[in-house]
Amino acid sequence: MPRKPRIDLAGYHHVINRGVNHSTVFTDDEDYEMFLKIVCKACRAYKVVLHDYCLMSNHFHLLVETQRENLSLFMKQINGNYAIYANKKQKRSGHFWQGRYYSRYINSDEYYYTLIRYIEQNPVEAGLVKEVTEYPYTLGSVIANGVTPVACCLHSKLLAELDYENVQEMIGVKLNDEELETLEKIKHQKIIQKENANRQAYAKSLEVHFEVFKTKQERNTLILEALEDGYTQIEIAKYLGVSRSLVSKIVREGMK
Repeated sequence: MPRKPRIDLAGYHHVINRGVNHSTVFTDDEDYEMFLKIVCKACRAYKVVLHDYCLMSNHFHLLVETQRENLSLFMKQINGNYAIYANKKQKRSGHFWQGRYYSRYINSDEYYYTLIRYIEQNPVEAGLVKEVTEYPYTLGSVIANGVTPVACCLHSKLLAELDYENVQEMIGVKLNDEELETLEKIKHQKIIQKENANRQAYAKSLEVHFEVFKTKQERNTLILEALEDGYTQIEIAKYLGVSRSLVSKIVREGMK
């Protein structure tokens, strides 16, 4: 059967991926921390906000907000970089993830807030803990325990709307059967992706971005500025007539 088209519209997305054959993705605290570090690097590169997350041993949930139509590029960087790290650490080879990540476009507040509770309740439903706050790898738990979230979550709606005193009121209540049914119905609503729908205008064209530079260092700085404006590495490389690998190297150096 043909694959379903990706919804790359700017906006909110629920993203899930699992280890191949349901194998372990995160083996210890170092792995969870490395994954979040990789996610935050990708958030900086693609101007994405991480609004919520839940990291389980063999899969993860991310609730992200994109400002450009670049979800696929964003997830490719995360999945690719973490797979390299994990394969090296675990001394394994071959496919790391079960395949393409699953994503669903969030087009209503009802879906958004119900989904947060669904994501946060994953460890409870799996029988790992009795309360969300006992599991360290969700944003809700981080907030409830007064821990400083990772940088890519600092603009999260969850963080803005809740604090450690009232977060439990929202995420600590399990979804009832009616809410689960509603969530399932919303998940299967069709999203019509129109050409250029929700596409935000760039602040400057590539011609303006690279209008004046004399040195490679100046060019590299302008490349990072163009990425901040929402252009992809491929678009920048093609415009400058350089390789994609060179642009990627400049980005990596700029993030150190």
